[in-house]
Amino acid sequence: MSAVPTQQSAAVLRATAGVVAEHAEEISAVFYRRLLAAHPQLAPMFSRSGQVTGAQSRALAASLVAFTGHLLGESERPFDPVLRRIAHRHASLGVGPGHYPLVGRQLLAAVAEVLGDAVTPQVHDAWDEAYWLFATALIAEEARAYQRMGTDPTRPWRPWRVTARTVATPEVISFDLVPTGPDPLPAFLPGQYVTVAVDLPDGGRQIRPYSLSRAPGAGSLRITVRRVPAVGAGPEGVVSAHLHEQVKVGDVLDVSPPTGAVTLTPGADPLVLISAGIGITPMIAMLGHTARLRPQRTVVAAHADRSPEHHPLRAEMLEIGALLRNFQLHTRYEPHSPVQIDVDALPLPDGARVYLCGPLPFMRDVRAGLLRRGLSPDHIRYEIFGPDPWAGNPT
Repeated sequence: MSAVPTQQSAAVLRATAGVVAEHAEEISAVFYRRLLAAHPQLAPMFSRSGQVTGAQSRALAASLVAFTGHLLGESERPFDPVLRRIAHRHASLGVGPGHYPLVGRQLLAAVAEVLGDAVTPQVHDAWDEAYWLFATALIAEEARAYQRMGTDPTRPWRPWRVTARTVATPEVISFDLVPTGPDPLPAFLPGQYVTVAVDLPDGGRQIRPYSLSRAPGAGSLRITVRRVPAVGAGPEGVVSAHLHEQVKVGDVLDVSPPTGAVTLTPGADPLVLISAGIGITPMIAMLGHTARLRPQRTVVAAHADRSPEHHPLRAEMLEIGALLRNFQLHTRYEPHSPVQIDVDALPLPDGARVYLCGPLPFMRDVRAGLLRRGLSPDHIRYEIFGPDPWAGNPT
């Protein structure tokens, strides 16, 4: 991304970045309150549980601070992968150019509300410029994503019928989906996801992304959904609970086309697929795709979970692995969180491409261990469920 602020704005941003960073979470919380009060029609795009726990606010706060660092040339981390990840997520939700003025207005108002008299006209203008540099880059990337998806951003949803419902573990269910109309099954890449929109009993509508948990070519798409329990102050996942309790074979769901930037790299390099919990879902798609097209490719899979009974799709992973010439599965089971993987004990073939999916602390620990072992950061890719707390490269 080559956008740069004007010299005057850059000076103001450098002078005020520290105070904005210090109050970023408060600014984000005020922003969401203001945005949803002014535009309640946008509420389905935002996770209810993320609002309650503050995860959504923390993610926005981190993105605001990190983007400013990139804009000012103060970060060595590559920004484009993060930009693509956000743009793909936006494209799965139907975010369009018309949303950005609404967001920008409320974000700048939140900055002014929190920081008060410190927001002079010069400060306002500098942060407004920074916001629009970011927004313009996202709009362009989203347009490319919509073109690849063949989707009208004003109509991202299509009706899909549930053709199978399979219990994977006591808390995980897989749903097979096919289009209800004449549209063909869309092509997708292993590692991509769809977004499901559901109408809840209270009249609200909520949207959640789910990785596709089967390789292309099966004649249907499959999502595998873990029911998210209430933990501490965090509420139960309303969409996952609805899918588990209400959705049956024959029901119709609103689903967006497959998208996502973290996809399987083609080639013959060895693969290392590391997951925890429901993070196994994109790994199954990558493994199945590899077994069909490149069975000679070396694959090491590692998964952490509470027990074998809680390990989703374990038998399927072993069945697919048996089709590969060189496949190893390493598991670690711990009854209590956090689940972990002993990175130092994992085989790490030369030139390996590593994919991570699981809770953010898990991925941070694994990535740190891989870097200690000398793996290039460019060979590590990851997927996040829920709000991304701005880990351009998680550390």
